[in-house]
Order: sequence, then C-alpha cells, then structure tokens
Amino acid sequence: MDAVVKKLARESALKRPSQEEAEEAVRTLIAWAGDDPTRQGLVDTPKRVVKAYKEFFKGYSEDPLQALSRTFDEDEGYDDIVMLRDIEFNSHCEHHIVPFIGRAHVAYLPSHAVVGISKLARVVDIYAKRLQTQETMTAQIAKAIDKALEPKGTAVLIEAVHQCMSLRGVNKRNVATITTQFTGEFKSNPVLQARFMELVRAPSGGFSL
Repeated sequence: MDAVVKKLARESALKRPSQEEAEEAVRTLIAWAGDDPTRQGLVDTPKRVVKAYKEFFKGYSEDPLQALSRTFDEDEGYDDIVMLRDIEFNSHCEHHIVPFIGRAHVAYLPSHAVVGISKLARVVDIYAKRLQTQETMTAQIAKAIDKALEPKGTAVLIEAVHQCMSLRGVNKRNVATITTQFTGEFKSNPVLQARFMELVRAPSGGFSL
C-alpha cells in the first residue's frame, strides 16, 4: 500500500514541461552534439522531435485497464487458450531512449469472460509507447490482463532487438532478447506452458508476417 501511495504522489508532483521548453531542450542537445540549431536544416528539428515524442510516448496518456474493460460473456463456454501471436511493436529503452523493436505473443485462459482480440494488441501498444525495459513491459502486460479479465492464467513472450546494443556499446546486431511471464495455470502447469511455446513457434500457416 505504501508503494502505491508513493507512486501516486510522484505522479501528482510531476510537472510536464511546455512544448516550448521541450523544443528548447532539443536545441540544447543539438548544440551539445556540436551543431548549430539555428542553421536552416535544423531550425525546425526541435518542433519535429517534440511531435515525434508525442507519438513515441502516447502510452502515458492511455489506460491499459480501460482498453480491457469491455468484455463479452457470450462465449458458449469456451475455456481454452485465447492467443494473439506476432504482435509487432516498437518501444524505447529507458536507459538510452533508443528504440527496441520486436514481437509480443500474448495468451490467456478465460474464466468467465473474453475480451475483443484487438484490445490485447492495444495493451501491448500502450505499454510499448512508454520508456521501458523489456522485462518490465512483459510483466506489465501480464498483470494488466490478470487484473482486468481475472483469467485462469496468462502467458506473455516478447522477443526484440535493442538498438542500444546494436548501435552503441558492444555493437552487436540482430541479437534477440527474449522475456516471458506466466501466471496462474500457465505457471503451474508445465504441459500448458509447453503448449503455449509450441503455438508461438508453430508455422504461420500462410499468413503474411
């Protein structure tokens, strides 16, 4: 409870800078990099960067639980895996603000209701459009599904390539990072977990990837 209270206090104390302040910050970074922010090719760059940031990080203004709030009870008693595979996403590493790009595979076992499948993809996108670590994002998606749908279990696998590793530091390209999160029956039942992994790796059946 204390952790929740502290988090809410931090969020309420956070003052969002104005667009003008954000653009000035970009000019500072351009000058720090060694270029002239007033030259013709760069004069409109701060405005473009701020506009891009609004798109990159729009997940902060969206609620994943709200995205999952509309459920359907008319499922004729369906109680097997509901899965979305190969949900493409792009996010930004919170350590360097550099993109990481990949695919998410999300599944749940319904208990009493199902949700529109597009909403699962929407939850992935909401969390991806924030400053992230892949590990945190994987856990957040699973927790949101658990909280909103109260399923018998949830499974999330994310595989991504991090440009903070490809473009700097060790400079290793095309190294995939894989993270998983299992809850409920997906965590307690090795057979069910193995079935999820088989579905993730199964041939696409002709769908365009």
